[in-house]
Order: sequence, then C-alpha cells, then structure tokens
Amino acid sequence: MAAPGYAEAAFGSGYQFTPGQGYVLPEYAFVEPPEIRSGEVARHPIVIMGAGLAGLTMACALARYGVPALLLDEDNTVGVKGASSRGICYTQKSLEIFDRLGVYGRIAAKGIQWSVGRTFAGKDEVYSFDLRQQSAYNLSSQPPFINIQQFYIEGFLVERIGALGAIDIRWNNRVTAFEQNAECATLSVSTPAGDYRIRADHVIDATGSHTPFRQWVGASVTAKKGDDRWCIADVRFTRRPPTERHTWIEAPFNDNRAVWQHLMGDDVWRIDYQMAPDTDPAAMSREEVVRERLARQFGADTEVEIVWVGPYAYKSECVDRMRHGRLFFMGDAAKVVSPFGARGGNTGIADADNLAWKLAAVIQGRASPGLLDSYHEERHEAATQNVLVSNRTARFLRPAPGIEKTFRDAALSLARQHLFARQLVNTGRMAIANPYSHSSACDRTGGLPVQNVSFAWPDGSRGTMNELLRWADGNLLVLLFGDASRSSLERLQALSETAPVRCVQVLGAEGRAGAVEHIRDPQGHLQGACHVFGHAWALIRPDSYLAATGESIDAALVHAVGRSLGAALEGEEA
Repeated sequence: MAAPGYAEAAFGSGYQFTPGQGYVLPEYAFVEPPEIRSGEVARHPIVIMGAGLAGLTMACALARYGVPALLLDEDNTVGVKGASSRGICYTQKSLEIFDRLGVYGRIAAKGIQWSVGRTFAGKDEVYSFDLRQQSAYNLSSQPPFINIQQFYIEGFLVERIGALGAIDIRWNNRVTAFEQNAECATLSVSTPAGDYRIRADHVIDATGSHTPFRQWVGASVTAKKGDDRWCIADVRFTRRPPTERHTWIEAPFNDNRAVWQHLMGDDVWRIDYQMAPDTDPAAMSREEVVRERLARQFGADTEVEIVWVGPYAYKSECVDRMRHGRLFFMGDAAKVVSPFGARGGNTGIADADNLAWKLAAVIQGRASPGLLDSYHEERHEAATQNVLVSNRTARFLRPAPGIEKTFRDAALSLARQHLFARQLVNTGRMAIANPYSHSSACDRTGGLPVQNVSFAWPDGSRGTMNELLRWADGNLLVLLFGDASRSSLERLQALSETAPVRCVQVLGAEGRAGAVEHIRDPQGHLQGACHVFGHAWALIRPDSYLAATGESIDAALVHAVGRSLGAALEGEEA
C-alpha cells in the first residue's frame, strides 16, 4: 500500500492587511445566470445558500467528493463589509477538516497557534491550562487552536473551490422565495440582471441567524436573549503581549467587568470588553472611548493602531428540527450560541463536514436516502450541548443577583488559594468535537471523533488519518488491528468487494501482512484514536467519526456498515 499522492493547491498571495488602512475585502464579479437569458427553470442536485464559513465549507467538501452544487450568496465578498475579524478561534477538529479540504497550510501560515490560556480575577491568576498537555489534543497533526480572522478562511475556501471545480458560485444572487413538495424544491432568485427560478433536490440554508427560511418552512426555534453588552477592539501594539488566551473575569482596568485578549493574524489583537447592560452601543464604540479603555489596560505610553471597533450583544437559539423535507439548516441558520469557548463558527464547520459526506454518498448511490435523517440526530445533539455550555459561561461572567452571584464570588475566592476550585472557574469551556450518542447511523460503540493521528505506510513513511480518509475516497473505512486469520481477512476482502468500504489491516512494529492493504502503528496512536484495544476493528466514516467497533469479522461488522449507510446490506442478519 503506497502513500496517496496529495498536496495542497498553490494559490496567489491573496489579500493582505495594510497598516494604517485596515482590511480591504476581495470582491467577486457578478456573472449573469444562464437561466435569465434562457428562461428555463434548471434543476440542480444541491443548492447552498450563503457563502459564509458553513456554506463555503459545505461547498468545498462536496467539491472534494466530486459532487456538483450551486452556491448562492447575496453579497459579492467574504466576511461582512464594514466589519473586521468576527470569528477568530478555530478548534483542532475544524483544522483537521480544513486539512482534508486542502486549505489548512494557508491557515497555519497566516494564523497564530496557541494552547495556553490564563484566567485572572483582579490581579490574581485563578486558572490556567495548556491544551498540548491534554490527551484530547496532543496526538493530532493539527494544533489545539489557531486564531485567524474569519474572512481569511472564507477567502481561502473560495479559491480552493475554484481549483477543485464542480461548484458554481453565484455572487449577488439573493433568494426571495422557497417552496417544496414531494418532487423537488423551488427557489426564486433576484440578481442585478433580473430574476429567475431554479429547482433542487436538496437545499442547504447557511444564510445566518437572520435567515428567512425558518419562516418559509415554519421552523420552530428555542431561543433565549441576554442583555449583556460587549465591545470588540481589533488593535495593533508597539509592545507585544504574550501569545496566550488571557481572560479577566473582574478586570480592574474595565470597571471589574470581563475582558478577553487574543492574538490573530497580521499582529492584530482582539480585545473584547464587557460593558454595563444599559450601555449605549454608539458611545462605547467611539474611538476616544476605546483609546481610553486601552490606555487603562496597557499603559498610556503604549502606541495603539485601531483596526476596527464594534459593539455586540448575543443571544442563544436553536431550531428544533435541522431538517425540514428537502431543506437542511446549517451554521448560524440552525443555531446561535454565546461567543464563549469558540463554539460558534466551529459548529457550522462541523455541520458541513457531517452533511457533505452523507449527501455525496446518497447522490453517488453508496447510501440510502434514509441516512440523511442522521444529520439532525447528530448535529442537533451537538447544537443543544453547545448552547447549554455557552449559556452557563454567560451566567458565570454576568451572574444574576442572589445565588448565582454568591456561587461565582465563592468560586473565585477559593480558586485564588486552592487548586480544586479552579475547575469551577468558567470563562468558556473550549469547544470540542461533539460525540453523537443518539444517532441511527452509529451503534453504542460509535459516535466518537477520531483524531488526525500519524502512522507508518508500508514503506516506512509517515501517514495520517486524513490521508487514509482521502484514500478511502468517500467510502467507509474499516481498520483491522493486529494479526488475523485467513478466514477473517477473506471475509474482510469480500466485504470491500460488495459494499462501499475500504479495508486496511493495522499492524504493530511486528506482524505479518495478510490479503488486504496494510499499514503499521508501532506507537499505537492510531488504535488509541479509534478507542479500541487488542485485536479489534473500527469502522470510520468520511467525517472521521467512529460508526462502530468490534472484535470479530462477522455479521456485526456487516450490520454496522449497513447502519452507517442507512440501509441493510446483503448477507446481514435480521
């Protein structure tokens, strides 16, 4: 078995930050859709609305699987005109996804890696962590986190999609109406050159929290609006603070309110200041007010270049169903969480990665349409968990008078002196790859993420889990750990010939290769990442999640493969 040939696409220099001028976002040309001239109502297998983080990740993933799709966006750029950084903090799972899509190298080159976080109450450090020392992060080929301005990633994805082909991106195309029936979905689209209509088999709504599709399909939403107010200041300094995540719960330089401090690309720092609930957003964002606030924190002699300033308030909400017939909600269109712990944009990236392989498998005939129901089962579970966790952080940072405030003050007081209490300090539980415990596409041993760990190809060169997934090319992947009998290997070979499965035997430093492809895992990292021990098999999906594990190559594996594809396979026992 040879290592698959793969290299990230080469790109131009792209757009850059210009000191003293801030950012100039790229603009993409409007091209008149062919339906306007022909008057025909074309039909597409997949239509994606919204060229934001989730929509572009979805489009790029489909392009990698070779599935054609149409992507519509009402603007002509990435990011938001007039806004700067927006989302900045990207998790290891998101970085692993971007590695599979071929844009991770650019993100790593432009962004800032970090793993250390420190939390202060007043002048006292009450909590700290180093994610590289934690087993949940330390084996992946990607770092725990990278900070980078969201529009950079979106721009990288646009260019990558162009290199891959298969996706038609239409800028300045706004969807004005939607309807669906048993045959198809129909969308009305408005453009500078006129209006047109299209039909689609599947529709992805990634238009954000103000989506009109919730109303068009009658989607119910569970929501909670807070009154917390914040002000973002993106700045550059003459003196450089540590490249760490610093959080103050009670910052003496911000009227004993919370502050976040992060470094992004271009040596730009994101400083988030918590404001009083009744603060006037326009007043808090005036340059002289922001400069006074920065001077209190960093000293009056520190030279500061203000790149961008903007106020924000947050809310939490989640649609009760992420699938409505042919329509799938994704990203902020599906749920909005408080901006604590990097659980916003990262969950939209995971939404896209989850749905893309399933749609590809269904369209390419590898899976039953019933598999698509598992998108709601898995990603709604993740959404509700992320809303719950981030809401708890919001309450810790601004507790209600009474028992919440008493608990917060007690936790901070104890944390100053006792290690055990530092786990109670909640300034944002960092986002993780959510497990799936209620999925019809996973059994009780599955639903866990698999890190992008390394192993050895037969020639001794280094490989990674992502390379195995690219080799599997959208099919399920069976890893068989350890030596196996001839009959077991023959059954495994037969399964790969009758189902969309690629099979690999994983050997230790020693061991005899059998009749299927093989690799070596001398340090046991791959087996550990698959959450199995000894002689066992692991069934891995294209989104690098476990579908199932087991010990014997028998009917249980056949059943797990069928379950992961939404249909029973020939030879599966009832």
